[in-house]
Amino acid sequence: MIVKHIEKAFEDARGSIADVLEDETIEHVTLITTAKGAVRGNHYHRETHQWLYVVSGALAYAVRAGEGPLQTGQIGAGDVLGTGPMEAHALEALEDTTMVVMTRGPRGGREYESDTFRLDTPLIEGDAA
Repeated sequence: MIVKHIEKAFEDARGSIADVLEDETIEHVTLITTAKGAVRGNHYHRETHQWLYVVSGALAYAVRAGEGPLQTGQIGAGDVLGTGPMEAHALEALEDTTMVVMTRGPRGGREYESDTFRLDTPLIEGDAA
């Protein structure tokens, strides 16, 4: 799991530029909106790497790699949460949230569910998808 805040690489009177990812191959980019209180995830992927960039809002996250310890925290606008294969993950929107999810692996387009494995015991309670 990776959690980091994205800093501006350049800024002037026109605005700013921030590099969300560097040196990564991305196969799919998905825009997701989530209503406050909604839970997403409670699953893992066998092959897919994904990076979630929060455009606006805030999320609580729970991530567990294999049988390892549960890691929890919060992320907000400008933060990236990255998970790799076999890392179970769940998210709860602390406010209405917009995020961009970038993936490498079969988790996108028509293959959206082919590498998604639901958890028997949720990391965060609630309806998750």
